[in-house]
Amino acid sequence: MEKQDVNRSGWKTLIILSCLGLIVMFDETMILPAIPDFIRDFNISYSTSSWILSSYIIAGAVMTPIAGKLSDIYGKKKILLIVMAVYTIGILSGRFAHGIEIMIAARVAQGVGMAMFPIAFGIIREVLPEKKLAIGQTIFSSTFSAGAVIGLVGGAAIIQNFGWQATFLAILPAAIALLLIIVRFVHVRQVSAPMEVGVGAGSGNHHQSDAQKIDLKGTLALAATIVSFLAGISLLETNSASAGYQLAGLFAASGASLAAFIAIEKRVQSPLLDLKIMTSKLFLPPVIIIMLVFMSMFMVYQTIPVMVRSPEPLGFGGDAITSARVQLPFMVVLLIGTIMSGFLLNKVGNIRLLLLGTAISTIGFFSLFMFHSTEDIVSVGLGIIAAGLSLSITGAFNVILLSVPMQVTGIALGMAMLLNLVGMSVGPSFAGMFQQMDQGTVPGVPGTFPTENAYNLIFITAALVSVASVVMALLVTRRKIAPAIMTGDQREAGKDGPMH
Repeated sequence: MEKQDVNRSGWKTLIILSCLGLIVMFDETMILPAIPDFIRDFNISYSTSSWILSSYIIAGAVMTPIAGKLSDIYGKKKILLIVMAVYTIGILSGRFAHGIEIMIAARVAQGVGMAMFPIAFGIIREVLPEKKLAIGQTIFSSTFSAGAVIGLVGGAAIIQNFGWQATFLAILPAAIALLLIIVRFVHVRQVSAPMEVGVGAGSGNHHQSDAQKIDLKGTLALAATIVSFLAGISLLETNSASAGYQLAGLFAASGASLAAFIAIEKRVQSPLLDLKIMTSKLFLPPVIIIMLVFMSMFMVYQTIPVMVRSPEPLGFGGDAITSARVQLPFMVVLLIGTIMSGFLLNKVGNIRLLLLGTAISTIGFFSLFMFHSTEDIVSVGLGIIAAGLSLSITGAFNVILLSVPMQVTGIALGMAMLLNLVGMSVGPSFAGMFQQMDQGTVPGVPGTFPTENAYNLIFITAALVSVASVVMALLVTRRKIAPAIMTGDQREAGKDGPMH
């Protein structure tokens, strides 16, 4: 009876925490159809609008490793609730944003909410039996795609009928209710944090273990690198002399921050990026593939709503609901593909699945480049991209898991997710830059809009980046990936060659 109660409690916790994926992905995708509205209402450029997506992702990239470490030190439930509170404040702030500065601040607070996912999965690992963990992971992961589908359709309907401000009010009660439900019904066993005794006998001083120290300097250096680089990209379309000096300064600051980040990561005991693992010829290619694939995808994410809602002949002249309808096949195919890819993995193998996925995505991007004259053709291209993306994600993460020793899989996955978020943040900035560089007007319609040439530049750039991911996948196929269970010395000896 006690075992049954534990199992029942574990499944209840899984169901509750899986709602996080529904809410956060609803919040992320509900605003996609509203990007043209933000540009109009805030009177901002297309390149500036890219920060609405990028700021969210950068905040997630920065906070995820910090929140993960804090949850190990102070308790998973406590940190989860704090992160949820910040996220809820961000949603409320988005409702009252009357300028781009407040909206970006609100999106940063919402991006902090991305740190909920590794904490929630850590809780699920504790409450579910080991044999049921794979099922739990599938259920938890599927809510991301499901939330994206619901958010895209529901968000478009809300935007069309009540305005983009109402989208934040629609999700706010659900976020507050889920926070209260977690307080009441989710119970996590408290594990005391490992401590180290201070130097000197009888000193009585205790310190956190090296594994639990937060790499705050490295986190800030990485954030400075990404922000200054993206700020530089947003200025590339400006031709003034002063902008040239600003551009040089921003890229120089980005390079200096990157150098500082690498220097910090070499010294700290618990780095964000383990450079020894990063130098592995087995680990690095699939990580780069994931980063490139999501960079391409988020270039398109930023572009499609603008294309659909721009007036004819520069766009399709649609509304928010039309934008959601065009993007819906992508979300549905991604949901189905994510589920099916697990079954395909056992039949074709992780490396072939990775290569197949990147190849299909590349076909989809080139399809968008060559054929984007109608809404239906664009939907077909997005569906092809989604099919390839679902296979690429499953294959790449499985290769990553098998390319490192079992003892460091958590670190490896955390690093992969971090670089994945970096790719996501860069994609919208490139799309916004191209949209800003090439604009035209429509008689009788106020304002300027991206031209056909801007969309061609975006789609061909995304396609070429995707080609690079195929090349990286081909490099992976030349190396034998086998499960790695090695000691630190063995890892050092084997990092320059394939593991057998």
